[in-house]
Amino acid sequence: MIPAAFDYEVAESVDHAIELLGKNEDAKLLAGGHSLLPAMKLRLARPALLVDVGRLDDLSYVREEGDTIAIGALTRHKDVAASPVLREHCAIVSHTAGQVGDPQVRHRGTIGGSLAHGDPASDLPSVILALHGELVARGPDGDRTIPAGEFFTGVWHTALAPNEVLAEIRVPKLGAAGWSYTKMARRAQDWATVAVAAVVHGNGSVDRAAVALTNMGATSVRATAVEEALLGGASIEDAAALAADGTEPPTDHAASSDFRKHLARVLTRRALAEARNR
Repeated sequence: MIPAAFDYEVAESVDHAIELLGKNEDAKLLAGGHSLLPAMKLRLARPALLVDVGRLDDLSYVREEGDTIAIGALTRHKDVAASPVLREHCAIVSHTAGQVGDPQVRHRGTIGGSLAHGDPASDLPSVILALHGELVARGPDGDRTIPAGEFFTGVWHTALAPNEVLAEIRVPKLGAAGWSYTKMARRAQDWATVAVAAVVHGNGSVDRAAVALTNMGATSVRATAVEEALLGGASIEDAAALAADGTEPPTDHAASSDFRKHLARVLTRRALAEARNR
């Protein structure tokens, strides 16, 4: 299909992008375009103005900041996947970025675009959620930091204001923690039917655990029942059996809601086992 008519502007800076967004309430940011443009072709999204931020190189970086790693929102998936800093200190992010879409998507798509799009079937939101990451939004009044648990608000909706730009993502260094991102998809380049991000701290017993589920609701969701069971001393098998508790997964062409609940339990068991053995 052909998108509805729209205007197009190239942002010369982040401040210029914010200014353009403020002048048109129906404006959308365009980075790699691999999430937004297909939605526009299906007329699921009809922005009146596209603000192209893809040329803003100052938002493309991965760097250490103490116990945190800062990732510029316009860092391409391929660069996230190849980052030596992430591979050493927070490999779940680089690993997952390497599973996004296909090589064409990874060479053009950006981590910020993926997160700001707010698709519950996308890979990276669950990873940032499991890491208790933070997202930095920049607007007319400066920067504000949004915890990942508050950022994703619904299908294709986030806590970003209409005149804000996602500037940076911050994730912790994991140290000796185990991790896994375990994904089920019909084909390698497809959206996840269900996926599980798991981060587990502790030698022998579990001191801390975070588990987040992809495509099990209107947003990526924390499997809090699993986390609480692990902290209470439950086995991986018993904890994973609780993965679907409180979730409302969709039924679509890829899977029924009931099958997604089954997958969540199976994949959580695999993810936790991999995280504990990593």
